[in-house]
Amino acid sequence: MPEIKILGVGILSWLIFIPVLGMVVVSLVPKTMTKYIKYVALIFPILQVIFAIVVWVNYDASKAGVDVAEGMQFVERFQWIDVNLFGNLKVHIEYFIGIDGISVTMVFLTALISFVGAIASFSVTKNEKGYYIMYLFLVTGMMGVFCAIDLFLFFIFWEVMLLPMYFLIGIWGGPRREYAAIKFFLYTLFGSVFILVTIIAVYFSSTDPNYTHTFNLISLINQKQTLLGGLGSNLRLLAFGALFIGFAIKVPVFPFHTWLPDAHVEAPTAISVILAGVLLKMGTYGILRISYPLLPDATLYFTVPLAVLGMINIIYGALCAMAQSDFKKLIAYSSISHMGYVLLGMASNTALGINGAIFQMFNHGTITAVLFLCVGVIYDRAHTRGLNEFGGLANKMPKYFGVMIVGFFAALGLPGLSAFISESFVFLGSFTNTAIRTIAIISTLGIILNAAYVLWTLQRVFLGTLPEKWNFLTDINKRELISIVPLLIIIIILGIYPSPILGFMTESVNKLVSIVTSVSGMAIGN
Repeated sequence: MPEIKILGVGILSWLIFIPVLGMVVVSLVPKTMTKYIKYVALIFPILQVIFAIVVWVNYDASKAGVDVAEGMQFVERFQWIDVNLFGNLKVHIEYFIGIDGISVTMVFLTALISFVGAIASFSVTKNEKGYYIMYLFLVTGMMGVFCAIDLFLFFIFWEVMLLPMYFLIGIWGGPRREYAAIKFFLYTLFGSVFILVTIIAVYFSSTDPNYTHTFNLISLINQKQTLLGGLGSNLRLLAFGALFIGFAIKVPVFPFHTWLPDAHVEAPTAISVILAGVLLKMGTYGILRISYPLLPDATLYFTVPLAVLGMINIIYGALCAMAQSDFKKLIAYSSISHMGYVLLGMASNTALGINGAIFQMFNHGTITAVLFLCVGVIYDRAHTRGLNEFGGLANKMPKYFGVMIVGFFAALGLPGLSAFISESFVFLGSFTNTAIRTIAIISTLGIILNAAYVLWTLQRVFLGTLPEKWNFLTDINKRELISIVPLLIIIIILGIYPSPILGFMTESVNKLVSIVTSVSGMAIGN
C-alpha cells in the first residue's frame, strides 16, 4: 500500500490537520493586519490542495476492489484510547484513517472547495481573524469525516464541523442569521443523536479477539452478518432507519430539508459554497460508508423507500426552485433536487447506479460552488438577490454572463458537461433494477423541471433591458474569476473525459455492491 510521510507524519493527517496549524498561525497575526490575515489563511487550503493532488496521483485504483481492508490506502493507525473498565470491559478506540476509491474523490473535492471558499472569503470585512479561525476549523472536521475508519473517530469529526458552521452563519451571516444558525444546529444535533446511539449499539454487538468490542469499521464489516441480532433481525431495520435519519438531515432528504434554504440564504457566500459543495455530501457518504456495508440486508429491504425519497427530492426540489424569486434560495432548492439523483442512484444497488451517485456528488459539489459564487458576485455589487429586479445583465456583465451560462447549463445536465454523465449513470443503473424502474421513470420529470427553472432564471436576469439603477454595475473581477475558473475547467473536462473520477471509484464501488448483494437471499422480509 502507498505510504507517504512528511516530517514523519502521514499525508492524510496533514490533509486533516493542516487547517489546525493554520488556525494557530492566524491567531498569532494582529487583528489589525486584515490583509495579511486573508493571505496567511489562504496558504493552508493551498497546501491541502497540493497534498490532495499528491494523494490522487499516488492512489492505486487497482487495489481498491481486492478486499475491504486491502482497499484502504495511505492508512495511519495507532492506539488512541485504551482503558479497562469495571466488569472486564475493555474500551479500545483507534486513530484509524485511510481512503478508498469512494473517499478519495471526496477528499479531493473537500480540498478544492475549501480553497475556492477561502478565496471567496476575501469579501468578508467583519472580524476577519475570528472568521478564518472558524473556517479552518470547519475544514478540518469535513476532511476528517472522509478519512476516518474508526466509527468513534468518524463521529468526532462529524460533530467537529457543527460548532464552526454555527458561528460562521450566526456571526457573519445575513439579517436572520441567528435563526438560520440555530435551526441548522438543532437539526444537525438531532440527527447526530440517532447516529451516536446506533454506533454504540453496533459497538456492543461486535466482538474483537483482543478487546471486548470494537469501533473498527473494517472489523465490523467483516462481522456484518452477526451484528445487532444477525441477518433478519428487526433491530437491524431500526438501526438502518436511525442512521438514515441522522445522515438524511445532512443531505438533506425530504422532509428534513427545511433548514437548508434558511442556512444558505443567511450564510456568507463562501460558507454557502462549503455547505452545498461538501457538507451535503457527508450525508450520502455516511450512508455508503457505514449503513450499506454494515447492514446490507436492511439496505435491500429499504431499496424502494430510498428510491421514493430520491424521486420526491428530485421533483419537489425542482418545483420549489421554480417558485423562488431569491437567487440563493433557487440554488438551495436546486441542490435538494440534484441530491435526489444521488439517492436514486444509491437505491439502484447496482455498480452503475452507485458510480453515478458518487460521481454526481462530486459534480454537484463543483457546479453548485460555481452557482453560489456567481450569486455572491452580483450580491456584492447590487446588495440584492431578487431575480425579478434585474434583466439585461448580459450586456452589462458579459464575462459574468459567460460564467453563469456554463454553471447553469452544467446544472441542467447538458451533454459535454460533467453532470450529464453522472445523471445518465444514475438513470441507467436505476432502470436496471426492476424494483425501482417505475420510480426512475417518474423521476425523469426532474430533468424537464430543471431545464424550466434554469432557462427562466437566465431569461429574467440576463435577457431584456437593464434597469437604469444598475448602470453602475461592474463585470466579474480577477479574484472572483480565480475562484470560479478552476471549477469550470473541471466541469468541462469531466464532461468530456470522466475517467479520472470514475476510474478511481469503480473497484471500491464493485466491492460495496458485492457486499450488499451477497445477502440478497437472506434479506429481511425474504
